[in-house]
Amino acid sequence: SNIYHVPLVLEQQGLHNIVRDLLGLGDKMKPVLDLDGWRKLADTVDTATEEVVIAVVGKYTGLHDAYLSVVKALKHAAIVESRSLSIAWIESSDLEDAQKTANPSSHSAAWGLLHSADGILIPGGFGDRGIDGKILAAKYAREEGVPILGVCLGMQVMVIETARNVLGWDDATSCEVDEETKRPVIVKMLEHHQGVMGGTMRLGARKTILHPLHADDGQAASIASLIYGNPESVLERHRHRYEVNPEMVDELERNGGLRFTGKDETLQRMEMIELPRRKHPFFFGVQFHPELKSRPERPSPPFHGFILAATGRFAAHYNAEEFPVSNGKGVKRDARAPTPRASEFSNTSGAPGVGQVKRPRVFSDSNSNSAVEH
Repeated sequence: SNIYHVPLVLEQQGLHNIVRDLLGLGDKMKPVLDLDGWRKLADTVDTATEEVVIAVVGKYTGLHDAYLSVVKALKHAAIVESRSLSIAWIESSDLEDAQKTANPSSHSAAWGLLHSADGILIPGGFGDRGIDGKILAAKYAREEGVPILGVCLGMQVMVIETARNVLGWDDATSCEVDEETKRPVIVKMLEHHQGVMGGTMRLGARKTILHPLHADDGQAASIASLIYGNPESVLERHRHRYEVNPEMVDELERNGGLRFTGKDETLQRMEMIELPRRKHPFFFGVQFHPELKSRPERPSPPFHGFILAATGRFAAHYNAEEFPVSNGKGVKRDARAPTPRASEFSNTSGAPGVGQVKRPRVFSDSNSNSAVEH
């Protein structure tokens, strides 16, 4: 009934013994495989009924495969927590004020989906289209106490939003959007040649050093420390050419309230950001791409922590302090409008920005053949 049963079927048909004999592995391969954990995983996908709804605010939502690694990382985390994952696909440009006039129905539908979500994920991307919509999504999450995870560009958007709406820097932006900006919160990496696209990306596994919260933040451990198990450093995969401007980090921390709890070995490149949990239940962003290392039985720590926060189980899972959220909707899903569901396999033809932008969708990882457009 789901793809995770395939290895179990192959085991029942004796494929592992055929492979063992063909390769001459003999005693090196057990005749009976221990698939109890995998069997439990497959059964959980079939039986999980309690839903977690995640809004993915992106700019390529007309083609879901553009975010396949992100979707699978969310799925892995949801399975571990015995939750049924539904994704509300939101084209970021539909959230922008200009769309209110150009296409009121798309604008209203996009905000409706955002309001209905248990958590908001802003994934990576390139270029300036839809950036303002992502910033609006980050602002909503921060002000309403809704768990949010930003990945790569998503983290950069969270920094820009803080600069604009907390520090009051209305013109704060990324040099990717405006190379002449007077408030370059996000800059091109200094070691690369300006204006040259080829070979200018920071790629591959890189070490991130974890840093503690400030002494006056009122909590013992950062989100970064909790989700990764309190290591000195972590190794995650990267793919970016822009970064947080190191010259603005002090101001973003001192008056913006952000905490840069992960940095590279030079201490100049910001890798993780967060707000203390006494201010927000889960406001967390990473410059790297943790989804690329996620596995069904070993979900990515940022994605797992995000799903835990979206389901109200973060503090209990990590044995961390519980902080009341006075200004947000948190995870009170039942108080929000019901979220329509549609199949993962529904028609997604048409590219955003070419002709009429595809409207937001919701998909469930079930085998349902129904499809709903908004």
